[in-house]
Formats: sequence, structure tokens, C-alpha cells
Amino acid sequence: MLVLRPITKDDFAALKEVAKASGHGFTSLPVCDDLLESKINRAVESFEKDVSAPRDEGYLFVLEDTNSGEIVGTTAIEAAVGLDVPLYHYHMGKTVHHSSTLGVYNTVDILTMCNDYTGATEICTLFLKESHRSGLAGRFLSRIRFLFMAQHQARFSNRVIAEMRGVSDKNGHSPFWQWLQEHFFSIDFPTADHLIGTGNKVFISELMPKYPIYANLLSKDAQAVIGNVHDKTKPALRLLEKEGFEFRGYVDLFDAGPTVEAQMDNIKSVRESRLLTVKIGKGQSVDTYAIANLEVNAFKAVFSCDISIDDNDDTAIIDSELASALNVKCGDSIRILKLS
Repeated sequence: MLVLRPITKDDFAALKEVAKASGHGFTSLPVCDDLLESKINRAVESFEKDVSAPRDEGYLFVLEDTNSGEIVGTTAIEAAVGLDVPLYHYHMGKTVHHSSTLGVYNTVDILTMCNDYTGATEICTLFLKESHRSGLAGRFLSRIRFLFMAQHQARFSNRVIAEMRGVSDKNGHSPFWQWLQEHFFSIDFPTADHLIGTGNKVFISELMPKYPIYANLLSKDAQAVIGNVHDKTKPALRLLEKEGFEFRGYVDLFDAGPTVEAQMDNIKSVRESRLLTVKIGKGQSVDTYAIANLEVNAFKAVFSCDISIDDNDDTAIIDSELASALNVKCGDSIRILKLS
């Protein structure tokens, strides 16, 4: 059975393997022992905190195959980004060059550096090993975060964002960064990517151009990738678009990948999730559901079709194995969401 739970300090080795498998561009899991340990410690502290408003908490979950003990995926939520370390984006806008005397009217796309998402909640660090990418595990990892957020809304902002991985080649080189490197930097994209992942962001404010960049001055290759995602990220983007996330012109500084956003109240999984009371028995459904308990530090979640729902009394029948995996008993409440 695949069970989602908060990460623990015993998961360091498994998290490092996930970080290695995630590849270039996955800056939220750098292959660095100190930073991974710090990320785990921060997550453990965040799950244990008594929180009434979002601050610098980071909630990192792991998906465990309970049969083998293998960690096969991760997913995470940053409660409020940019409060301690600035979060930079480019915002895509337009400027007009007009001369009535000459009869000239030109509209030009521009990129302006900003910190507009300061304080927003960010969903991030979704990764699933190749061996488990068939079926519903990926959809579960994406949507289960919204059940946790729906249950514990005081811990999160109403503005929720997701930074999508931009276009880069198999060696991790980004066409957009290539142009920036030639004109403003002397480091390659994997190096800049690693610095961001390790929290070394000072060079952004030191070297990044302060004035708007005219997009038509970029190379054709750089222009072509602005707002586009890496091929491996397209399924994740489609899932978020179905949830109601939209692209509103914000892109990453380094690979120009899009950032999408939604209001918490408008997220499909938040709106459609339901609270039900547990009954123990033999459950069966033609649909598969994400099922979660209501805890924070002891959060557990699974996906299964072994559940029967009675809409008349808002109860859910699950068997003892599922109840044990979720650490719930008869009479407890669970939150569910239809996955298929």
C-alpha cells in the first residue's frame, strides 16, 4: 500500500536518493547533505508547530510503499514564500512606442523583475519515481496537498502558487539563461540552478538587470521558451489547470518557466473534498478516492477504491487495513476526494 505521511529524520537517505533522481531544474531538492538535513528538520518543526497564521513553515511529505518500506515520491507545501529571503520573478508586460507624427505604433513585450508573490503559499517538490508513474499515484501526490490545506486553512495563504519547471535540454542548459549568461553572468545554468537550490540568492540582486528587459532583444531561442514548461512538467501543469490554476504572466528568472496561481477557495480539490465519519467494514466503490485523516504531525493519506460512501448520513465504510494505515477508528472523521 502507498501511504503519504510527513517526512521524518529517518528519511534522510531516501530523500537524498529522490534528490539525485529528480535531475536538473528541480531546485527544491538539491543534492546537498546539509541542505537536505536542514529541509527535513524544518519540516519536522513545521508539522509540530502550533500555527494560527502562515509564516516560514515548510511541510514536506513522503510517499511510502509500506510493503517494501521504499520512499517512492515527495510532495510539499511552503506556507508563505518570500518573507525571509526574497522571491523573484519576471512579470510579462507591454510597453507602447507611439509617434503620431511618424505614424508609428509598436507594442513591445517586456520582462520586469518583481517580488509580487511575497507571502503566497507555494505547492512544490512533487516528484514520483519512474517505477510508480503509471496509475493514479502522480495525481494523488498533486491533489492530496489540497486536502491538507483544506483541513488546516489557517496555516496557509489564500493565494496559492506553483512554479513550473521551464525548458532545458538533457544536460540542464536553458535557452533563456543562455542569453542572460552571455550579457549579465559568467556562470552556466546548472551552477545558477544549484545556487538557488542551496539558498544562495544574493547574486540575483547583485547581477540581475534592474530595468525591464525588452523581450524582442533576446535570442530567438530564449524568446521561444518564455512561459513554456519542460516536457516532463506538462502532466503536472495539466493537473493544476484542472484545479483552476492560471498563468498570469509571471515567469522564473532563470529558465522562464511559468508560475501559475489560484485562490484557495477556488481550488477544485478544496471545494470538492468532503468530511465523513468512519465506519469499519467492507467498502467498495467503482471510483478511486484520496482519503486522509485530519491530523497535522500524524497526517496520513492513501488512495483506494475500498470505500463505500453513504450520502444520507455522511459516513464512509473502510476496512480495518485502511483504517490502520490512516490511523483512524470507527467514529473518527476523514477527508476524502474523488480521484477517478
